[in-house]
Amino acid sequence: MPARNTKPLRNLIFVAFVEEVAEEQVFLRTDWPLHITLVRFDADASTGGDPAAAVAAAADAPARAALGTMLRIGEDAGFGRDGSVPVSLVEAQPQLQTLHEELVRAVSGQGGRILTPYHTLSGYRPHVSHRGTTPDTKRLRPGDAVVLGRIALVDMAPGGDRTIRRILRLWR
Repeated sequence: MPARNTKPLRNLIFVAFVEEVAEEQVFLRTDWPLHITLVRFDADASTGGDPAAAVAAAADAPARAALGTMLRIGEDAGFGRDGSVPVSLVEAQPQLQTLHEELVRAVSGQGGRILTPYHTLSGYRPHVSHRGTTPDTKRLRPGDAVVLGRIALVDMAPGGDRTIRRILRLWR
């Protein structure tokens, strides 16, 4: 039987928020501000250092370089099992793809483990998930313009609490 991975891991994610947020902001897992996922990963927390700080430092230059990039929202699609998660696709944009690839390199260079390998690099499909399922669903519409103005590193379980999220680093 293979040995189980017993290293303490920290579940982190890089996102580009399309709504206003603040450094150290905490929100419920069910109440994410609208965002584009850039890279989701686990970082090894057993080394004694702060893996989030190391990854944030490695991501600093690419995040700063991408700020101000204009994005356009494309068509709606369905992600997840049976296409049941409604999303707004982000039209292909070279600077966004470059940011994604550089963040993947930053994470990998710090020993991070990408959680969605089939959805990275050439498989990356940037999108903004809709929030809610009623007529007042929070979402973006095809043709909307978005400025890449808030890139963040988010802790998916601060203090081990998987019901909340915390912004650890925010580039503006």
